[in-house]
Amino acid sequence: MPEESSSNFDIFLLLSESGEKAKKKRRTELLASSGVKEFFPEGSISIDKRTCWGVECKLCIKACPTNALYWKAGEVGIVDDLCVYCGACVLSCMVDDCIKVERKREDGTTESFSKPVEVVKLAEKINVKKRFERVSELFPTVERYLEKYTPLK
Repeated sequence: MPEESSSNFDIFLLLSESGEKAKKKRRTELLASSGVKEFFPEGSISIDKRTCWGVECKLCIKACPTNALYWKAGEVGIVDDLCVYCGACVLSCMVDDCIKVERKREDGTTESFSKPVEVVKLAEKINVKKRFERVSELFPTVERYLEKYTPLK
């Protein structure tokens, strides 16, 4: 009988971890070569083949900044390693709920959209938040203002 090894490890876990590392490395190299910055490290994209107009449209393929979408055998194909989940495809698509994008920000918040209106609303929401942060940096709070400009008695 063969002797059992004293070290226990899960070969499938090791293979999946090394596969994920290799995939992330490949993705980083591909995006660096195209000059596109990655804002969303995790995400997913799917296209509903039943509602897609495909050859009659191809607007999503033209809009994709990384060429992650391409035409293949009568349908739109996706190269997941190239997709940066920017939403340009959803914004340009003329069919609502055809392309669904889910993405995760570095702070852990998850965003999901499938209609051009949702992309515009999300962008506006993010811009309002950034503008508010910028204004609060530039202008003092009421307490700081009073401390600075109240005459000493």
